[in-house]
Amino acid sequence: MHPESTAPWLAHYPPEIDWHSTLPATPVAALLAQAVARFPNRVALDFLDKRITYAELGEQVRHAAAGLQKRGVVKGSKVGLLLPNTPYAVIFYYAVLEIGGIVVNLNPLYAQKELEHHINDSGLSLLVTLSLKLTFDKAYAALQTTALKQIVVCDLPAALPPLKSLLYRLFRTHETARLPTSPAIIRFADLIANNGVAEPVAINPHTDIAVLQYTGGTTGLAKAAMLSHANVVANTWQARLWFSPAKEGHEVLLAVLPFFHVFAMTVAMNLGVLLGATLVLLPRFELRQVVQTIHRKRPSLFPAVPTIYAAIANFKELKRYNLSCIKYCISGGAGLPVDVKRVFEAVTGCVVVEGYGLSETSPVASCNPLCGLNKAGSIGQPLPQTFFEIVSVEDRTTVLPPGEKGEVCIIGPQVMQGYWNQPGETALALVDTPKGKRLHTGDVGTMDKDGYIYIIDRIKDMILCGGYKVYPRQVEEAIYLHEAVAECVVAGVPDSYRGQTVKAFIARKPGKSLTEEALLAFLKDKLSPIAMPRQIEFRASLPKTLIGKLSRKALLAGEN
Repeated sequence: MHPESTAPWLAHYPPEIDWHSTLPATPVAALLAQAVARFPNRVALDFLDKRITYAELGEQVRHAAAGLQKRGVVKGSKVGLLLPNTPYAVIFYYAVLEIGGIVVNLNPLYAQKELEHHINDSGLSLLVTLSLKLTFDKAYAALQTTALKQIVVCDLPAALPPLKSLLYRLFRTHETARLPTSPAIIRFADLIANNGVAEPVAINPHTDIAVLQYTGGTTGLAKAAMLSHANVVANTWQARLWFSPAKEGHEVLLAVLPFFHVFAMTVAMNLGVLLGATLVLLPRFELRQVVQTIHRKRPSLFPAVPTIYAAIANFKELKRYNLSCIKYCISGGAGLPVDVKRVFEAVTGCVVVEGYGLSETSPVASCNPLCGLNKAGSIGQPLPQTFFEIVSVEDRTTVLPPGEKGEVCIIGPQVMQGYWNQPGETALALVDTPKGKRLHTGDVGTMDKDGYIYIIDRIKDMILCGGYKVYPRQVEEAIYLHEAVAECVVAGVPDSYRGQTVKAFIARKPGKSLTEEALLAFLKDKLSPIAMPRQIEFRASLPKTLIGKLSRKALLAGEN
């Protein structure tokens, strides 16, 4: 046991959670195998009202695994999943891992060049996608320009209930790709036409890679975090321990965050399977559909990003729907504004806890407790077996005492093995210490005397105004206090005098008015003069990534 002087959270840890808990180290596919054995008749997936039990899911995974082996997938083969949230995403994730393959998560909205870069960089030769023009056409084009050799094509209407399937085939044929006759194109139905018996593969959870998860990392360059089976399973169990009140075999989890994103992969898909929960799958975020689904399907668990919680809380017709079924929410992917947490909890009656993590940590590293002290603005305490250290930004070595600002660093069983084919980047990010490999996150933060961590901002997002440091998140928190603000992003833009100046991009709530003068007057007692926005731009809405995170990158691109 490490002394509490290096782990101040131990004296204030939630009593129902043991920080020293032993975390299983198994192949990822064992999570599904255990759920199939324990809950065979429970609904595993509910996709737009088509339901699949755990026994049926296990059967389809076995047939897909055997089919992939027949197409040349062996231990260490990289398989790309270019899929939105559908049953196919779950089936192929576990099928690839069952036979020792490596999942390469791909965003269906990648531009052609982005997709080609990820294919070439990862070295994948087989890709799984849907029979939609949006995804198939890009994948097929990559056959001509990359080392990609085979594409497995899944039929979307076949995943729908009979009536919805018929309506789709009748009225949405314009969205369906025309599949050429080619040995490189494999239909899902043909792939699974086998006896469902795959050759067993020995997997070492600690050394064998399960997932290549692409991330901007600490430098903004696209690179893949190598997550081992043990990394992913440890993080799934850490999340399970944190959500200790959840009852196995009884929960319903709403999965609107896309599984190709590491947050949803672990906290929606893998945690849901570990719990034997019913996963209600939505292929994308549409506000009205999400609210209606909560009303109808009665999910008890709802992981999401802050913009989704804010959108629901501000939904004009919310009073028509009953959202009281939601018990616990974990917010990730971006900082959770205090006001968003307060309003969403008020309209639903649930508990929203803010977590923190990165692709490099599989991804969750800390979280506010569900039942203990929940400190507003904090990302909570380290998960079991996880250490946080605040290290000097200047020398990247000196561990700072509580209350001082520095780079947030993480040590734990969920920390990646390194970056794929990037030894230089790996050496910068991972540093050997007596406690284990320490991940330098690139985030600036502090830890208080109780072991609660506060993220101030990304080092690279920090604004330097005439030599003074301004942290965008602190300015955003102040702006969100105004009742008329729905969305806000603060960024540094070029300034000939100060080098950079503070600019705020704001979307007002529907029916609310707010002027620049009124906002500056509101902020006068909340921000120092140097942190006060010098430029304010109001927009109808702000750009977002596919998972719903506000996109500072897209906003800044328009400033150049």
